[in-house]
Amino acid sequence: MVRTVVGGLLGGFALYVIRFIFWGTPLSALAFHRAGEAPSANLQAALAQALTPTGTGVYIIPDPASAEGTVLYGKGPVATVFYNVSGFPVTDSAALIGGLILALVVGLVIAFALRFTAADFGNRARIAVLFALAAVLWLDLAQAVFNHVPWGHILYLAFSDFMALAAGGLIAAKLMESGAVTTSEAGTLH
Repeated sequence: MVRTVVGGLLGGFALYVIRFIFWGTPLSALAFHRAGEAPSANLQAALAQALTPTGTGVYIIPDPASAEGTVLYGKGPVATVFYNVSGFPVTDSAALIGGLILALVVGLVIAFALRFTAADFGNRARIAVLFALAAVLWLDLAQAVFNHVPWGHILYLAFSDFMALAAGGLIAAKLMESGAVTTSEAGTLH
């Protein structure tokens, strides 16, 4: 049990560090397009004017809930906007702390799932990698398939998620290994 908890916490920490490398450093620029200073200021002003009254939320623009919106949506351009009325620091320490706590919890969940599904490192490692791949395919790539989110961003997100989840699972699996040799591994004793 102690190895599972330690493996989960270290796996969760690895998950956090890998995600930080992909998203908290200049490397994250690979996932985004830039609008430039003047267009960004114009878009920010338009967002403040159009969306501030309805508040923080996720908006589909144009809204396809009406006949006119459906036509406009079909013509394009379209956007999904994650809108926050008040803004926040680019490097938000509260988000970093919350992210670390979340990563540690996820690491523990991965470790306990591995502990309850497999008894040796090889099987745990295969399960960790395959579930990381399944999660990324369904949760990340599905956004490009179903919601037409740009592939460049999604592939970067999927790669970062896979690397983080697989590393967290592999670390947890490795740290759960015990030094004891089982009877089947030791062969017949005379």
